[in-house]
Amino acid sequence: MDAAFSAEQDEIRRTLRTLLTRHGTPDDVRGAALTADGYDTALWRRLARDLGLPGLALPEEYGGVGCGLAELAVACEETGRALLPSPLIATAALAAPLIAALGTAAQRAELLPRIAAGELTAALAVPGAALTAALGLTADPTGGTWSGGGRAGGVQAASAATGTTAADGATARRLYGEVDQVLDGHSADLLLVAAHTGGFPRSRTLLFLVRPEAATGLVRTRHTTLDGTRPSARVELRDTGAELLGADDTRDVTGALAAVGGPAAALLAAEAVGSAAGALERTVEHVKAREQFGRPIGSFQAVKHRLADLYVQVRAARSAAYYAAWDPTAGGLALAQALEALRLTAAETVQLHGGIGFTWEHEAHLYFKRAAAAELLLGPVHALRDHAARQAGLFAPPDAGAPGADVPAADSSAGPEAAERVVVR
Repeated sequence: MDAAFSAEQDEIRRTLRTLLTRHGTPDDVRGAALTADGYDTALWRRLARDLGLPGLALPEEYGGVGCGLAELAVACEETGRALLPSPLIATAALAAPLIAALGTAAQRAELLPRIAAGELTAALAVPGAALTAALGLTADPTGGTWSGGGRAGGVQAASAATGTTAADGATARRLYGEVDQVLDGHSADLLLVAAHTGGFPRSRTLLFLVRPEAATGLVRTRHTTLDGTRPSARVELRDTGAELLGADDTRDVTGALAAVGGPAAALLAAEAVGSAAGALERTVEHVKAREQFGRPIGSFQAVKHRLADLYVQVRAARSAAYYAAWDPTAGGLALAQALEALRLTAAETVQLHGGIGFTWEHEAHLYFKRAAAAELLLGPVHALRDHAARQAGLFAPPDAGAPGADVPAADSSAGPEAAERVVVR
């Protein structure tokens, strides 16, 4: 593994930072978040046209740039630094990889080039509060029935009237149910809805494509969120027409979601690292300029120590994020470390700015809200770490400490050293 950034990656970073410095100021961010779409559509089209941002990691055959996860992570770090409201995560990190993995040749040829060109945005709708569980990043409290087990709950899929077909000739379906939290769901041009089908006999979860411009019975309601730069919506499906993503219903959707989870977590970690770095930079600039007792407050040793601790946190999280971009299996742990670094940095940003940091007019509160909302959406941190530790086999099986479980006993003839080596579970 070569830890150094390539010239191409440095150019992506430089170009994107220059553009966002001009068009991604705190005032621009606030204004974009208040629009109907929740982001600056003109800036998004420019990012797609000039930088190929949504297609960075898509193959060239579908109009993408053909880069890898690391290049997209560099872009996410820069958008996170500016707190840029955009459909990048929902479209490029979650929806596009699923279309590429599960879609038919016709679906890929139709949808991926439009995503790469910035003409089509997409969102993943997972029922319940189980997005991280569906992506394989935390333990699943529902036992795998998060899409709606049996014949009720979640989102249900039923066959449409006989002879009805989707655009590509596949059998059409009708969806019923509700998804309460869909990232960018209010404005996405395409919805990927995880729905339960088969009832009791052949229970399984599948992904379906819903095209809002032509769908009936679809109601999308934008939430009032803590972090206005990352909007979400409630999606209601009332006998809504949809088409199956893929050629048949035998595809391993659960496995595909888990495969997307690691890379998505790496990108979200990079974005969180960028936000933490942006907050830290603004704080350093402030303590250099703000004077008290006749000297900059940044010259006080206590302030220096606090900033040094934050710097170490952010740099460690950045290293973890880019390692996860190289090895996505570490995505969950990298995301946990990045979310923690962002939370600590945002809190110190508010504290070190003093009273002005609590005001609506100052950008410090934007970072604090991003930190809180990110952990609510993607965490909590302890759940990400707990799941990663269990996957790595660091914890004993759940029944290992039960009465009657085999626990190694000390050999009294071997002396006290042996007793110290007894494994206690």
